[in-house]
Amino acid sequence: MHNFKELKVWQKSVDLAVDTYYLTKYFPSEERFGLVQQINRSAVSVASNIAEGAGRNNFKEFNNFLGIASGSSCELETQYIIAHRIGLIDSNDFEVITSNVNEIQKMIFKLQQSLPI
Repeated sequence: MHNFKELKVWQKSVDLAVDTYYLTKYFPSEERFGLVQQINRSAVSVASNIAEGAGRNNFKEFNNFLGIASGSSCELETQYIIAHRIGLIDSNDFEVITSNVNEIQKMIFKLQQSLPI
């Protein structure tokens, strides 16, 4: 249906996942199976659902997976807020990473609005 690798929102989502892994690498080891795992999974889920939706048979299915990706981005943003509040992410990193999440959320919404469903 769509070549997901050409979608800017997918490209930015992959970049976000990579940035997330770099950021969470510095979290305390006791968070390895807690918040680190949750944050990394949410970040990967955004890009993965965009890709999976793009590979589906019709725009309705694509839209559904974009909705899941949007939900994962909200989950990720929430986890970043928690990590920031408990002191795992400094204010500068928090502002940068959540700005990227918000940009992706807007891109997903615009892509959904553009689909002929």
